[in-house]
Amino acid sequence: MDDLDRDILGALRQNARLPVASLAAMTGASRATVSARIDRLVANGTIAAFTILTGKEIQSAGVRAIVMIEVVGKFADRVAHQLRGLPQVRALHSTNGRWDFIAELEDKDLAGFDETLRRIRLIEGINLTESSILLKTSKIG
Repeated sequence: MDDLDRDILGALRQNARLPVASLAAMTGASRATVSARIDRLVANGTIAAFTILTGKEIQSAGVRAIVMIEVVGKFADRVAHQLRGLPQVRALHSTNGRWDFIAELEDKDLAGFDETLRRIRLIEGINLTESSILLKTSKIG
């Protein structure tokens, strides 16, 4: 998975109905390239479905969490690149202070979340993580 794949996934997460032409314009890639990338992401299971969620479904969908991440300095760029490649990472923020990154994760269930955390902790350069599962959201947007 490269930056183009991540850009396509990010755009489709926001709006799964985006036409290929719009994705191509947003990413600077050709329509044929974007179409081939989407086909490959579907074929390899990275994209499992194209769907919509209503506001209530978004609030109750799966497991959402915040993961604070401490990184060994020289690995920061590599760690960020690998984290952006995980489809469960909805957003990645660089920060100052105690934690180097804060990742917003979303997974289908606790078992999937546990596996995602395991994968994150195995990334070379990650020194320490602390996670908090989001239980209830009072306001979206």
